[in-house]
Amino acid sequence: MTDKVASLVARIRALEDELEDEFACRRAAFNYRLEQNRVVFEQEVRQRHKALQQKLVSYMVEARPLVVLTAPVIYAVIIPFVLLDIFVSVYQAICFPVYRIEKVRRADYITFDRNQLSYLNGLEKFNCLYCSYGNGLLGYAREIAARTEKHWCPIKHAKRMAGLHDHYSEFVEYGDAEGFQHSKDESHDATK
Repeated sequence: MTDKVASLVARIRALEDELEDEFACRRAAFNYRLEQNRVVFEQEVRQRHKALQQKLVSYMVEARPLVVLTAPVIYAVIIPFVLLDIFVSVYQAICFPVYRIEKVRRADYITFDRNQLSYLNGLEKFNCLYCSYGNGLLGYAREIAARTEKHWCPIKHAKRMAGLHDHYSEFVEYGDAEGFQHSKDESHDATK
């Protein structure tokens, strides 16, 4: 990685850290803490949240008919999600030790904590559970794919791509045959 690219990556990571610090400041305003991975709100906050909860019946009555009709479509995606989860988890469990790639911790990507929000009704909690699983799973699968790509084909693309993963900046430039051979030699030395 060139000095300029390394410098830009370091600046991006510093900005990500700064953004996370800002999120932490905003979270502090909502008076909760984590105790043994469980969110604990102050009693007064829990009462205020409960008072703001929309009852399930009114939530359903106020839903637009087309939203209700599309519910089976969105919920059907659970089938490919579960299959993806099984396949990438099995793939990682079998192949990563062989390739000597550090495994991805599933728990770092899939988090279920929105069910602890008392201002959500049962259906809203279910929807949040579903979205947490789907988006977390896709992040988990993406990191597994990214680590695989880093191991086998760490070459940048010729075209600009949207949504690059965190390892992409470490890849060799498109067309850099010597750089690729060197990275391949380093990778194979590390797996011996």
